[in-house]
Amino acid sequence: MSQLLSPFIRTVLGDIAPGQLGVCYAHEHLIIDPSFATHTNTDFLLDDVSKCVAELQEAYTCGVRAMVDSMPMACGRNVHKLAEISGKTGIHILCPTGIHLAQYYTPGHWSTRLDEDALAALFVSEICDGIDNNDGNGPHWLSGKHRAGLIKIAGGLDQLDDQQQAIFRAAAQAHCITGAPILTHTEQGTAAMEQLSILQDHGVDLKHVVLSHLDRKPDSTYHRDVLQSGVRLEYDSCFRWKSVNENPTMNLICELLPQFPDQIMLGMDAARRSYWKQYGGSPGMCFLQTKWRSRMLDVGITDVLIDQMFIHNPAQTYAFIQPKESVQ
Repeated sequence: MSQLLSPFIRTVLGDIAPGQLGVCYAHEHLIIDPSFATHTNTDFLLDDVSKCVAELQEAYTCGVRAMVDSMPMACGRNVHKLAEISGKTGIHILCPTGIHLAQYYTPGHWSTRLDEDALAALFVSEICDGIDNNDGNGPHWLSGKHRAGLIKIAGGLDQLDDQQQAIFRAAAQAHCITGAPILTHTEQGTAAMEQLSILQDHGVDLKHVVLSHLDRKPDSTYHRDVLQSGVRLEYDSCFRWKSVNENPTMNLICELLPQFPDQIMLGMDAARRSYWKQYGGSPGMCFLQTKWRSRMLDVGITDVLIDQMFIHNPAQTYAFIQPKESVQ
């Protein structure tokens, strides 16, 4: 019988107890190196360590203690830069393995030619052995000293295509082998139930699955149906809505958080230079802990519920759990 493991969170600098995580942004993009994604949209280029350090040092003074980076393999991820940033700022950073949408890779990318078993083996390797020093860009695979703390995968608009379904099944395999949490991208908040169905059918514990960007489809009935599954939702559109009088993200939080206090988290998903102060943009990475926190208090969301979203829910959700299968 295998020994039971205590829950832990895997950061780029090592494993910590969930209680050490602190205030956490649940979906971020801290570094995006030159890649096909940045070639097609230069606003995605976030490659400057010094600018990231300066921005995160300011976030630290605002109370932020952890961030979940969401750039998976071979599309601009750089775990070495993330480790350097974490060491210089004191902010815990989680780095994912996994595969993003096909649009972020060159046509015919190797990820489209591997079956789910091969993909799962790569995910497990990056979680257990270390993230590839070449970030999956070849010509060789060489596990480094920094290990992945989650599995990031992505579904398309309204439905998952065959490749995305295979990637979801691969992520489920890796979750069952390692106990690693799963973070998913939903395109404009859609296809959540299809994502959940695949993961649940393949043995995934939905309490350790985070569906991102659901507030981009601000239908509270839809959200309620998704939340009934026990999955966690991540909202990150609070600064994106254009109206000064109506904020759908705030409406969702006010309606759903009191009923599902353990299942909602917040992030910025600030994957553009135009969102970072250090790159000349706005609102900057302090926004959630300054202006947005004040607005939540103004509409009656209590400090207890706010701490639940920023501290307790990420600590519970992003913890590794007892694997269902042994690692061979």
